[in-house]
Amino acid sequence: MNLSVHLRRKRFGLAAVGTAAMLLGVAACGGSSGGGASAAGGTASKATITVGVLADVTGAAASGNKSSLDGFKAGTYYAARQGYTIKYVVADTATNPATVLSAAQKLVTQNHVTAVLAHSALFFAAAQYLTAHNVPVIGFAQDGREWFTSPNMFSITGPTLNDEVTTTLGQTMKKLGVTNLATLAYSVSPQSQAAASEAAASAKLAGVKVGYENIQLPFGTTDIGPVVLAMKNAGVDGFFATVDPNTAFVLLKALQDQGVKLKASLLPTGYGGDLTQAGPGATQTAQGSYFSLAYEPVEMQTAATKQFESDLKAAGVTGEPTFAQYDGYITMGLLVRALKAAGAGPTSASLLTALRGIHDWDGLGLFGPGKTYDINQKKITTGECLFVSKYEGSAFTPVQGALPICGTLTAETIQRAS
Repeated sequence: MNLSVHLRRKRFGLAAVGTAAMLLGVAACGGSSGGGASAAGGTASKATITVGVLADVTGAAASGNKSSLDGFKAGTYYAARQGYTIKYVVADTATNPATVLSAAQKLVTQNHVTAVLAHSALFFAAAQYLTAHNVPVIGFAQDGREWFTSPNMFSITGPTLNDEVTTTLGQTMKKLGVTNLATLAYSVSPQSQAAASEAAASAKLAGVKVGYENIQLPFGTTDIGPVVLAMKNAGVDGFFATVDPNTAFVLLKALQDQGVKLKASLLPTGYGGDLTQAGPGATQTAQGSYFSLAYEPVEMQTAATKQFESDLKAAGVTGEPTFAQYDGYITMGLLVRALKAAGAGPTSASLLTALRGIHDWDGLGLFGPGKTYDINQKKITTGECLFVSKYEGSAFTPVQGALPICGTLTAETIQRAS
């Protein structure tokens, strides 16, 4: 855990616990350790580069993050068409802060990676070390503000909300017919809490009552009986929760069991394979639920989504894509954009220079026509845009009028708990 938290400016961080980790050498095309992608169609390789991938493959945050590896792999096929061979080494954080740091250290001192690609709720634990060693970091900023204070870190979706309030979430919930909203977040993550609090403030600006707020959920919890009863007693008819898919699906089921009739549940996690791979119980529970994305859903069948699906297929990935797969793929795309500007024989230093010169990143077209973000911008200056889909039957249906729905930045701010 990316109306957005699953969208560009809001996806939250999920600090958590874990066990011992493993560091895995993975070939970019899925072969033996140390293998790499080859340039497609016999294209001569412009450069070969080895990078590290730091991701929550196991542990409490894996339900929302482990599939990023599929996206990274698919991204190597895009890179190969551009003439670049990307080899990568996967470091599993096991959702453990101590392991995050040791894994990052190994990537630098033993694997000698040129850059690190990140998809971890606990990346903050490695940020200071990688910054001190001037290692370029590219990824989805889901955990904390280090992405916008460290000169070597670059968010694939530009700046995220901090204490700002936009009209997007409130506008969306009102469009979906919600009159009494609940917002929920994990206690261990300032980003998760800020996103839920911003959602509540946005809803109030839109004239939607916020009947229940709880930003103190234990990370990864599925024990939500008291929360559901409180939501029922508050008379809510909609909710927005910055939690991982496992918590979100249990919450939906418990609300149904209590007879709570929702006009809309909007989930910034759970789109695509996160839901369809969770089993028939989850897909039945999620009927009629709405899911938000920072990117064009593949159901829109644009040129960008078709290419994304094609590269996933080439990488051996089947089924609906997940949010993390989008993130991994787009992260590889930004790496390639930087490689094109870094010149022959790219180094960490030349990549940093190249990344600092990118102010019009288009997410390989997946942000939508003409939409770009400045990856060097540290603070948002506009409202965010969300792509919203509704799950019905066995398919996600894009919601007309919300492809995307874009809000504006207001003068309101939220007060973070001290």
